[in-house]
Amino acid sequence: MFDKYDVIVVGAGHAGCEAAAAAANLGSKVLLVTMNMQTIAQMSCNPAMGGIAKGQIVREIDALGGYSGIVTDESLIQFRMLNRSKGPAMWSPRAQSDRMLFHLKWREMLENTPNVDFFQDNVVSIKIENGRACGVKTGLGHEILAKSVVVTSGTFLNGVIHIGEKRFGGGRMAEKASVGITEQLVELGFESDRLKTGTPPRVDGRSLDYSKMEEQKGDDEIVGFSYLDTKKIHSREQRSCYITYTNQEVHDMLKTGFDRSPMYAGRIEGVGPRYCPSIEDKINRFADRDRHQLFVEPEGFNTVEIYVNGFSTSLPEQVQFDALRMVPGFEKVKMFRPGYAIEYDFFPPTQLTYSLETKRIQNLFFAGQINGTTGYEEAACQGLMAGINAHQKAFNLDPFILKRSEAYIGVLIDDLISKGTEEPYRMFTSRAEYRTLLRQDNADLRLTELSFRLGLASQERMERVRTKQKGVETLKSIMKEYAVEPEEINSYLEQKNSAPLLQKQRLSQLLLRPNVDLKDMISASSRLSSLVSDFREDTVEQAEIQVKYDTYINKEKELVERMSQLEELVIPDSFNYEKIISLSNEARQKFNKIRPRTLGQASRISGVNPSDVQILMVYMGR
Repeated sequence: MFDKYDVIVVGAGHAGCEAAAAAANLGSKVLLVTMNMQTIAQMSCNPAMGGIAKGQIVREIDALGGYSGIVTDESLIQFRMLNRSKGPAMWSPRAQSDRMLFHLKWREMLENTPNVDFFQDNVVSIKIENGRACGVKTGLGHEILAKSVVVTSGTFLNGVIHIGEKRFGGGRMAEKASVGITEQLVELGFESDRLKTGTPPRVDGRSLDYSKMEEQKGDDEIVGFSYLDTKKIHSREQRSCYITYTNQEVHDMLKTGFDRSPMYAGRIEGVGPRYCPSIEDKINRFADRDRHQLFVEPEGFNTVEIYVNGFSTSLPEQVQFDALRMVPGFEKVKMFRPGYAIEYDFFPPTQLTYSLETKRIQNLFFAGQINGTTGYEEAACQGLMAGINAHQKAFNLDPFILKRSEAYIGVLIDDLISKGTEEPYRMFTSRAEYRTLLRQDNADLRLTELSFRLGLASQERMERVRTKQKGVETLKSIMKEYAVEPEEINSYLEQKNSAPLLQKQRLSQLLLRPNVDLKDMISASSRLSSLVSDFREDTVEQAEIQVKYDTYINKEKELVERMSQLEELVIPDSFNYEKIISLSNEARQKFNKIRPRTLGQASRISGVNPSDVQILMVYMGR
């Protein structure tokens, strides 16, 4: 039934889909194995993509030639650019998606990608010969051969679902867990552990009273995620989300079920996500708070199903229902299905190299929640990188690795393999020390050329980047030369409570003022408007950012150059840490376990002191 493949991808969640697409678009013959063809790219939790730092990741995926940005744009029902009141390093796109349309668009794109085959079955073990992964064995007994294997199992490895005192196996509600892979890998010497995540109840939107909630509309201007033209869908009328709040009455009702909570009764062993706690965890941890915010989010254009964001819980169904009915606007709520917690196996990511290949077994790659992350975006970017590197390994090519200074994706992977994680890892802007450089607006300028040279990003993407780069440089020159007349701009400056001009001033200097915005200035000055009318909107925005924040950008570039010295000092694989007596015991243990690739990576390992790095540097010099 099966030919030999270059890459087999196990699992068709966000990581698996990106892995399959990337490897196939690079030229690999790919087989995507999934337990259910009807749930490809399923949004298991909230129907949304992007957000703080996550939006930057989706734009990076798109700039590299991945599909997540395009799929999100084609299926969004609401778009917002978060943090517009702050500097551009903090701007983060977020989209509410149509859950069904998202899945269908992903499947359509994969089916239209040459070199991708599909098979519906459960993978029970990895086929290994001479320390290399060379295929998979399925539940139906098929042995399928490949040069590389990417495992993207999500929450399915020995998954257990908890609702109150009820406990049953499953990787997602109404879907069975995957058994076999963990047991095989542990026997081979891999370390595994358990994590927990959860999801809120889904309710009938027809039973809600929206007049008691705050409406949250989308932005008037839909920027979107993809650098390609997906604007045709932006003419759709956006769906509103709503905000309501819990109250003390809700909290008291929830507390009546705490004695039956699997989390407090000790039935859940895995650690849950710190930054997305369950509602019972919020009440317990923040006892001084008398209310918590809930986001009432529609699941699509053509459904009444509502996602109650902020009400994640594993309490008994009746307690969930009774508490929901005490929330303003939910007095007559009808529940489609209760919230639940799910516990699953993961493999601490310190067992991986930068390419996401496992250290113990060559040609075996892990991506997504199997590495201890949480979130669609974190999973998708790992899938993209694992798919690229599985292809590279299959054809004996160099791995493709992104630095911390190049992408949030680089930050995420470096954090995982250098520090590991004991709780579900989520990306934040604060994790990136070079976030002024790693903005959502310039992901294409940072990454598309790298991907194009690799063979993944298309010629169309590369041409767009070259046009944008040329336009930005031209505009920056115009801004430095263009003299703004007082009479053309003073009325605008007065509106912004900014001092009026007494004489001509260069546009580049005027842009350095706080609260002064080039887009508004263009609207205020017909002379300026005619000067920039031939440039795309994103080109104008990029030129403004580079001029306005030039000092900060250059300072960060200097910091990158200084730190790159450590990143370029490669530690040989054969380096013997035991011979360095002056190293602390903890540093020696961590170095032996993680085997850092460079001195830069060694310096970021938890428990390693600067003195340990200096000692290592001295011995390497010798």
